[in-house]
Amino acid sequence: MKITLIAYGIAKEIIGSREISYEISEPASVKTLLEKLEKDYPRLHGLSSLRVAINSEYALGNQAILAMDEVVLIPPVSGG
Repeated sequence: MKITLIAYGIAKEIIGSREISYEISEPASVKTLLEKLEKDYPRLHGLSSLRVAINSEYALGNQAILAMDEVVLIPPVSGG
């Protein structure tokens, strides 16, 4: 199934685009998405944390991802 994947910060740099159409197998969860992303983009594995939001809500590892969901990758944030 296809999802819309939006990435910010360093995740955007690693993926190479702010928004992509991304293919994942069903059934899909946040955990399986992150596993596939780390295979496709190994540099993501090196991030200290990577949060996922589905349709504007933070998501946990076992949350299901449905076709045409908007999934946002939120990398670690630093500032001062």
